[in-house]
Amino acid sequence: MASAPGSPVRVRFCPSPTGNPHVGLVRTALFNWAFARHHQGSGARFVFRIEDTDAARDSEESYHQLLDSMRWLGFDWDEGPEVGGPHAPYRQSQRMDLYKEIAQKLLDAGHAYRCYCSQEELDTRREAARAAGRPSGYDGHCRDLTAAQIEEYEAQGRTPIVRFRMPDETITFTDLVRGELTFTPENVPDYGIVRANGAPLYTLVNPVDDALMEITHVLRGEDLLSSTPRQIALYKALIELGVAKEIPAFGHLPYVMGEGNKKLSKRDPQSSLNLYRERGFLPEGLLNYLSLLGWSLSADQDIFTIDEMVAAFDVKDVNPNPARFDLKKCEAINGDHIRMLEVKDFAERCRPWLKAPVAPWAPEDFDETKWQAIAPHAQTRLKVLSEITDNVDFLFLPEPVFDEASWTKAMKEGSDALLRTAREKLDAADWSSPESLKEAVLAAGEAHGLKLGKAQAPVRVAVTGRTVGLPLFESLEVLGKEKALTRIDAALARLAG
Repeated sequence: MASAPGSPVRVRFCPSPTGNPHVGLVRTALFNWAFARHHQGSGARFVFRIEDTDAARDSEESYHQLLDSMRWLGFDWDEGPEVGGPHAPYRQSQRMDLYKEIAQKLLDAGHAYRCYCSQEELDTRREAARAAGRPSGYDGHCRDLTAAQIEEYEAQGRTPIVRFRMPDETITFTDLVRGELTFTPENVPDYGIVRANGAPLYTLVNPVDDALMEITHVLRGEDLLSSTPRQIALYKALIELGVAKEIPAFGHLPYVMGEGNKKLSKRDPQSSLNLYRERGFLPEGLLNYLSLLGWSLSADQDIFTIDEMVAAFDVKDVNPNPARFDLKKCEAINGDHIRMLEVKDFAERCRPWLKAPVAPWAPEDFDETKWQAIAPHAQTRLKVLSEITDNVDFLFLPEPVFDEASWTKAMKEGSDALLRTAREKLDAADWSSPESLKEAVLAAGEAHGLKLGKAQAPVRVAVTGRTVGLPLFESLEVLGKEKALTRIDAALARLAG
């Protein structure tokens, strides 16, 4: 049984509020959101649900961080926290009575049973099964206990967990990404749905919420694939009990791999969404790259807008093979999106990196006119917005911060003579024209038998402190004649010293 043809698409994104959001989690959110927005015209809904039943790991700070991240990424939700909806509440910690009620219904109908096995007993039997070459999952020891056996266990003070009774049948379903998959009974044993302390487990609350919220498509990570036959069996029981209407369609998204072709984990530095925000990635650029981890708009187009993705996205086009996270490609794509911005938008998005505590200059030394003049030239050079600080510090600091390696590289023998000639030519140049400033440095180079590239290096380092940066002659124009010549004089004095 699967979603009824023609029923409106309902997908969900249901993270746990534990720590910083992970880029793999963001990719899952993106594919769900894009799928819902692609079908929005037919009434599709994107449901944002918080799975916060693990009191030991969940935190309010992480919860608010999740909401903030979703907004920063541009993922609006149709139902969920702070929005509401017909299936509220959307935080599992506020739905505990509901899970307790459904667990009891499963027990009463015989779809679940109480298991009194101790952990030591379970471990012993699992080791014996492995030694005999049998599957080491739960062996059904408490499946059919007599009333006397139950009474004896309870007299011993044992507190049972609740297990779901898996049917003795092969489960086959068609995965939207991977095609037809089959699981035999011996590989899907009975499993726990309620802890001994009465707390419901993920294995119960996740499919119950999907059922009650009428989710039609479950798009989630490949790591959850092994739990799908369990959920399908539970869905059938919930349908029988009148809790669920249908079994959703499942699509399992490929792993995101990190260094050494290992699955990207929360412990990997490059996995944290906050890292990308702090470095100045645009949400547009980051989402463009993450969408390529398993999907593509076309074979020859890597750069596209989120609107273009939404218009084309179909989960059936997702590639099941693992996708490797390539930071350099991610940065390059982000740089392309920076250049796609309107200059005014770019200038505004750079603001966090132009102010204290990030910027090294005093607030009163920042010059808005100079910033607006240099912004179009800076926009052509950045991969991430945080690079703007080092690129424009020469404009707002009293004097350049010299990179000693750059100084040594640029100030070779004869550089003092070249700088004196360049100063003379620049002093006579038209400072309202970058072309005039270029001609002045070119002429200085020719006077010393140097091409422009060699001639401009000492000038650039004298004025900006670095061998690389924004276009030199536009930078000179924005800095202004007086400051530029003063810095050349200071460089000459340093060379003489």
